[in-house]
Amino acid sequence: MRKSISAAHHKFLAGPVVRAAPRVSPGHGAAAPPGFVLVSRAVTRIPAPAADDDARNGTFAPARGEWLDRMGHVRTAVRQEMVSRQLDRHLAATPQSILDVGAGQGTQSIRLARSGHHVVAVEPDGEMRGAFTAALAAEPSAVRDRVTLADGVLGRLDAVVQRRRFDAVLLLGVLMYVPASEPVIAELAAHVAPGGFLAVAARTATSALWRPAARQDWQAAAAAFAEYEAAGAEHRDMRYVNEIGSPARADTVEGLVAQADAAGLELERWYGVRIAVDMAELDPAPPTEPAEWEALLDVEERLGAMDPYRQLAQLAHLILRRPSP
Repeated sequence: MRKSISAAHHKFLAGPVVRAAPRVSPGHGAAAPPGFVLVSRAVTRIPAPAADDDARNGTFAPARGEWLDRMGHVRTAVRQEMVSRQLDRHLAATPQSILDVGAGQGTQSIRLARSGHHVVAVEPDGEMRGAFTAALAAEPSAVRDRVTLADGVLGRLDAVVQRRRFDAVLLLGVLMYVPASEPVIAELAAHVAPGGFLAVAARTATSALWRPAARQDWQAAAAAFAEYEAAGAEHRDMRYVNEIGSPARADTVEGLVAQADAAGLELERWYGVRIAVDMAELDPAPPTEPAEWEALLDVEERLGAMDPYRQLAQLAHLILRRPSP
């Protein structure tokens, strides 16, 4: 039986050595910037382009405070645990080189470094890098030494990693905040080594339609269908505002697979992340009873690995592998 995550899931499980920035209360209802460029800062200070920090962070920026405040809640804890279990099925047990783009507070980067992997984490937001740094500072030196936190930007990743290729490239919960997925998939695929994989966790149009209906919020569900139909008529991606208040964009599994195929990657498997736990509108702390928590995780893991349930997940987690020569 898998071991459940401990009380450590209430902390930020992440990142390098830079003092945490003080929390700034983000603005609400900000419009999505016209051209999103995701950026992040490395321990070896890569000069960041001169631009407003919120613009560099895409549509995520207005809700960063809400995101950080929810780190100890059940949905985030389930998301991180499911992504961890799913990634571990595809990673080699020997130390791997990993590029984590949009690494946030560092949950996955630090967990992977604990397992012996070497991680370059790229994060655009100064406050998120601060949270990452504070979490990494609490780790043993052997873990800290395996993580490099970088300030880079989607569209300019070569400024941080040059043309280096990695055993695994991660983009987990970022794609919905950028204007279009295709150029992002192409750029990240270029950094996947032969035999390696790109892991993408993205919001789907199916989930954007299903969640309000499953909660019996009929007006919100009707509005979601109206937007879905308008997006189809206008040949664009569906748009929505997520639960932390950020304008966002939805993809489809089929579209992402086609984009990856054009970039030389093949779908190995895809999973759903967060299915039953999202049925209720409330997002409480995880269960305190270990048996209940373990049962919740077991059910979510099983649902996320099979149809039709994975289709209804809040995130689709795709493993896209570059064939070996």
